[in-house]
Amino acid sequence: MARLFGTDGVRGVANTQLTPELAFRLGRAATFLFGEEHERPTVLIGRDTRISGHMLEAALAAGICSAGGEAVLLGVVPTPAVAYLTRKLNAQAGVVISASHNPYPDNGIKFFAGTGYKLPDAVEDRLEELVLTHEDNLPRPTGDKVGMITYRHDLIQAYVDYVASTVDTDFCGLKIVLDCANGAAYETAPMVLRRLGADVIVLNATPNGININDHCGSTHIGGLQQAVTAHGAQLGIAHDGDADRCLAVDENGEVVDGDQIMVICALDLLRRGKLADNTLVATVMSNLGLHQAIKQAGGKVLVTPVGDRYVLEAMREKGLVLGGEQSGHIIFSDYNTTGDGILTALQLIANVQKTGKKLSELAKVMTRFPQLLVNVRVKSKEGWQQNERIAAAIREGEAALGETGRILVRPSGTEPLIRVMAEGPVAAELERIVSAIADVIRRELS
Repeated sequence: MARLFGTDGVRGVANTQLTPELAFRLGRAATFLFGEEHERPTVLIGRDTRISGHMLEAALAAGICSAGGEAVLLGVVPTPAVAYLTRKLNAQAGVVISASHNPYPDNGIKFFAGTGYKLPDAVEDRLEELVLTHEDNLPRPTGDKVGMITYRHDLIQAYVDYVASTVDTDFCGLKIVLDCANGAAYETAPMVLRRLGADVIVLNATPNGININDHCGSTHIGGLQQAVTAHGAQLGIAHDGDADRCLAVDENGEVVDGDQIMVICALDLLRRGKLADNTLVATVMSNLGLHQAIKQAGGKVLVTPVGDRYVLEAMREKGLVLGGEQSGHIIFSDYNTTGDGILTALQLIANVQKTGKKLSELAKVMTRFPQLLVNVRVKSKEGWQQNERIAAAIREGEAALGETGRILVRPSGTEPLIRVMAEGPVAAELERIVSAIADVIRRELS
């Protein structure tokens, strides 16, 4: 790997790119870095359901112990649960072993500081430096100074109690279909919804190590759409592999994406005077309809680059309380320090319950402009911005759309993909424009 840390931690194919040896060194380095002022630093570890999670968890824990730390193994828990429990227990760091929405052969390791926030670049750089140093000169305590492992899957209940407390209404009378993606939400999400009184029909909650995100969850929402209408449910909820995302389906089986969820929740906060500076934070990928809906309600939208870290940076800098991405990665900073799919679902469902309106009616406050996204797999993302043929294809597409739409081309932060998105009033024209740009990228980079 040219650089160890990407946009969301360290990722790669488990046991070739992301090896147990690397996980061991990460555990040692993190314990040293975060535990300099603690005799026995505590590091929480949570994972999703991938088969490789056990291997990487064991290696990480061994690295932590070899540096004199206590590794607290939470087992399979959502990413936001690790963030919450890290700060609740005053741990020195939290670690999540997950590759989120990626297929099961991939895995990842991402860190939270003791505050529950993801690491800033400078800290990641320092951690990377410690890991990649050829000679491992970090301390190796002996005797009773060697670290230890404790198993605390019971702490999942503290997270359930907390997220349930963030809504002030029960969900009695609601039938909800829940797609857990055979991932980290499979135990927690049904528990929370049932605790609040919902009648829950659960899909894809039988993980076997290799079926995470396999034609299910927030990246494959078709099965949930069918199930909602088949069961006559009021709505459906879909999570991704590590449960930091949430998408919804209304009673008619129509998808309610992250933009619509943000608008519904932002307008509710705006009406109650609780949307800080009357501002919602969204990325450049958010639909034009989101901007129109917030503006018409008297609010503002602060736009950031793609990536939850940029959303969170803007929220913290400006003191804002709601932000997120179209993908359903939404941050309610009054309640958690990272995107939280289960928390997002609860806030959305509470809006349905309190207003007495159907989800389809709430979603209509935002007109969703046609938007087409194509992922082009490439050998290398390097140098794409300097490629004149690609630039010319983009300029041609922008000229065709004029002021009625926009084009956004960007590399994936986690995969060898170039993403091509176009937005405008006519879907057929978007298909032609995106196809033309994608063809040029394939010829040039594949």
